[in-house]
Amino acid sequence: MHSSGRDRIVLASVVFAVLFSQLLLYPGIAELVGVLGADEPTSPLTETTLDASMWFLVAEFAAYVAFVGVWGVASDVTGRRTPFIVLGALAGAGGYFALAVIATAGTIPFEGVLLVRIFQGAMTVGAFSLTMTMLMDLEGGHGRNMGAAGIAIGLGAATGAPVGGQLTTLDPRAPLVAAAVLLAVVSVLVTLAEDRAPSHRRRVKAILSSVSRRPVLSIPYAFGFVDRLTAGFFALVGTLYFQDAFGVDAAMTGLLLACFFAPFALLQYPLGKLSDRIGRTIPIVVGSLSYGLGILAVGVAPTVPVAAAAMILVGVLGALISPATMALVTDIADESGRGVAMAGFNLAGSLGFLGGFLIGGTVASAWGYGHAFLIVGGLEILIALVAVPAFLHLSIGKTRFSLEGRDA
Repeated sequence: MHSSGRDRIVLASVVFAVLFSQLLLYPGIAELVGVLGADEPTSPLTETTLDASMWFLVAEFAAYVAFVGVWGVASDVTGRRTPFIVLGALAGAGGYFALAVIATAGTIPFEGVLLVRIFQGAMTVGAFSLTMTMLMDLEGGHGRNMGAAGIAIGLGAATGAPVGGQLTTLDPRAPLVAAAVLLAVVSVLVTLAEDRAPSHRRRVKAILSSVSRRPVLSIPYAFGFVDRLTAGFFALVGTLYFQDAFGVDAAMTGLLLACFFAPFALLQYPLGKLSDRIGRTIPIVVGSLSYGLGILAVGVAPTVPVAAAAMILVGVLGALISPATMALVTDIADESGRGVAMAGFNLAGSLGFLGGFLIGGTVASAWGYGHAFLIVGGLEILIALVAVPAFLHLSIGKTRFSLEGRDA
């Protein structure tokens, strides 16, 4: 096997492991925050299970937002990726293990738990974002490389959710221990891939300017934001909605989430290659319009089988959008600024997750699940409609993004 093909598999495996470890916690989030101290409503953060769950998830993604750019700049400035991924994975594993110890000993208040969660998130995002950047550095087609990232993300989420649900039935702390072990494995696995970061060092100002000179990056960033918003929405509100509306347990909730993540994962690589052939416009714009309608369908599904079918449809459409959007970042970004460019995309995505948690959780708490599904699905449709003129103006080519006046 060609070295690029081998490294693509290794790096996709790393992305898979990071996402798998993250999703382990989601189906049993209500039980988990309970053993972490949220079962005693001593602060506004723990007034309800929904509130505590929301803030536990928000803490991680707030750290993603704050630190993803730091990892990207550090990698581009030094011309290295692997050492930072190893550091982030090991420190993230320590954060998960610390949470497991806290859940056992119960020695600190929930506010302290959130501080540990912030540390864990700040470290984990380095391993995640820079591994995706290493995939950007590979040859073989941007759609194919980002399709590999996408299938890893989807498979990690698809399998992490049901496995996490099963682990939760054994012990709410079990997903934390499993996540710590997986990140420790990641720190070893990533060393098997060649570090292809551009070796010449650049100053921070030059790297940041290489991104700021390409304001068109705001297009994939915007789609990344709203797509991750929907993912955050399903991770929190969707989980609680399925349990409240249909009376299912954590294990069945994990299977319902897997109805989305399985097709989302399995179709990313072929649909990413398809975007290399037909361009990015149809997968991103048409896919997003249909995706928004699919979200609305989940919110009005009357039974579990209908909700599962709607989740499968949403997963297929998500697989159409995701690799094309990430490939568009690679199409546009300057080679020596890829770490920062991908950090910007993951920053937008992390803000999207935060929005999904906060907007979805707040709206669902105040006005009910129906309004929450309507707002989130409507946002996906709106961003697609707003982006149509930009895509037409900037002219997406068949296999690359062509931008008038772009630097060579």
